[in-house]
Amino acid sequence: MASGGPDLFVICKHCGAEVSPYITECPYCGNRIQKRAPKLDRDGRIAEKRRHRPPSPTLPRLRRGEIPGIRHDSHPYGTALVVLLSFAGTLLWRTGLVNLSQLVAFGSLQPHYWRVFTAPFVYENTGYAVITIGVIALFGTLWERRHGTLLMAVVFLLGAAAGTAVGLQVSHSLIDGANGAALALCAAWAVPDLRAALAREDYDGDLTGAGVLALVVALMPLVAPEASWVADGVGLAAGIVVGFPVSRLHPV
Repeated sequence: MASGGPDLFVICKHCGAEVSPYITECPYCGNRIQKRAPKLDRDGRIAEKRRHRPPSPTLPRLRRGEIPGIRHDSHPYGTALVVLLSFAGTLLWRTGLVNLSQLVAFGSLQPHYWRVFTAPFVYENTGYAVITIGVIALFGTLWERRHGTLLMAVVFLLGAAAGTAVGLQVSHSLIDGANGAALALCAAWAVPDLRAALAREDYDGDLTGAGVLALVVALMPLVAPEASWVADGVGLAAGIVVGFPVSRLHPV
């Protein structure tokens, strides 16, 4: 093929004639010259082929310990299970499939010790349920992504089961819901930022927002008598007790 302006031509391999590059078959012998005619731009010149945009580079998921100081990617399966169980436990007694007295904790635990594990997943008050489950979902996810499912389960059970058990020993009144667990997860997550704030260092978390949510959960016993004040205190203490050493061993 010759180069230049619009007078370009191609040579037919069959008869050797010079023919226009804008046709696909030789007008002299009928031999097929090319599969398709080239595209022309507005000035009648052969348009250049457009290059496809290279694919954007992608990075694989970050594995645990791959980069020191950077936490790995993980899914909050434990938090999702807790949220699902909370909705399931609340719906079970509302639909009449299970009697409420079989799930909540009241009076003496003997011989029904297992109620300290079922009561945190049952809510009688809808507002209490929405706020508490929402706080658990938020800080449970943040804490679990930071330190894993096992530590998330430990903090939740300390705030929920231990809070319910201690609350019954103090008041013997009906207790349900997981306000203690919500405060435990919130406190455990906030410990590193609290340490940084006290040391006048920079931190990334929103302590003001966390404090507001924690206060709302802590005041739930005012509108939902089944939420225990004692469980509030146990949950806060559990979150701090677990969060402080964990933040020292595994800094964010």
